[in-house]
Amino acid sequence: MTADAFVHLPDLRDRVTQPAQSLLRLTPEMLAMWESRARAVGLPASWRLPDEAIEASRLALLGDHRSGDDLWIYSYGSLMWDPSFHFAEVRLADVEGYQRRFTLRIDLGRGSRDYPALMLSLEKQRGCCRGLAFRIAADAVHAESAILWRREMLRGGYAPAMVPMTTPQGPITALAFVSNTAHPGYVGELPFAETAAIIARGKGVLGTNREYLVQLATQLEALDIHDPYVAQLHASISAGVGA
Repeated sequence: MTADAFVHLPDLRDRVTQPAQSLLRLTPEMLAMWESRARAVGLPASWRLPDEAIEASRLALLGDHRSGDDLWIYSYGSLMWDPSFHFAEVRLADVEGYQRRFTLRIDLGRGSRDYPALMLSLEKQRGCCRGLAFRIAADAVHAESAILWRREMLRGGYAPAMVPMTTPQGPITALAFVSNTAHPGYVGELPFAETAAIIARGKGVLGTNREYLVQLATQLEALDIHDPYVAQLHASISAGVGA
């Protein structure tokens, strides 16, 4: 990260995990660790997309990206506190026509076969989603986007898309990982009580689903972002609903 990366959001500096400390910075070495964890819990060899498919997805979207251009990444979930890539700038960003929703069922990470979890995705819905946009400098786009793609596209649960959005400093177009409705783990927006119950019980090698929700709610509050859906889930689970 550059010295002035937090010029627009100075209070965020101490609320973001450094890439070197991130367990989600999927370098080849970190990916090997995840492979070992997947085998340890009995997942089949097909538990993730092949490297070739992940890279093909990246090139399909970024193949025409000009080598001298920076790349913006939109974050609405864990990328907001653990982006895992090096960036040169971060801004608040609003994207119209999308909302945060827990719509992806997982059995690794913060879920397991016995205690599956729900992960956050970006759903096409009326309204506006406020998150963060991180700018990767042009000379780092190839290396950092490859690492990011392994993280977000490891199991194919998301669909990468270039999405226009607004920031206080002006409009941008950013890469966003939105819902892949064709993925086997995609469950759509479940009834609220069912969503809360799954999040309350989900747990895996990375921790609990509840911890993820708390981290999300805490980061949104620190950024003065009000998301009624997240706030209601957080309040319900904190009160013991679904436990």
